[in-house]
Amino acid sequence: MSYHLPTSAGWLAHWQLLVAASAVFNTVQNFCTLKLTRRLYNNVPAPTITALQARTFAVWTLTSAVVRAYAAYNINNKIMYDMAFLTYLIAFAHFSSELLIFRTASINVAVLSPVIVSTTSLVWMFTQYDFYVR
Repeated sequence: MSYHLPTSAGWLAHWQLLVAASAVFNTVQNFCTLKLTRRLYNNVPAPTITALQARTFAVWTLTSAVVRAYAAYNINNKIMYDMAFLTYLIAFAHFSSELLIFRTASINVAVLSPVIVSTTSLVWMFTQYDFYVR
């Protein structure tokens, strides 16, 4: 099994792969049910969270998972590193704006999870840029 894991130095590539795998789970759940999506956007009436919205969110999540998985195996490639970094920046901006500007979400596990993952990833990638992209 370990021969399928990224071989670069450090743990960032493994983190990228873990986050990508988690995003695939989130993608599947968004295609199958609205239950977890409604937990995330809990400050709006449940009927306003539609299957179309969930599928659109699923496609975005899958797209970011693909970018992050590619980055896991190409962590020293500046373009892949930058693209993965931008996916976390977009995620952070989205969830922060839903919390602070649009107020469609309130602080709970469903929203804290992506905020923590995106913040951790952004800080880690920013501080370790020179180590991975030489």
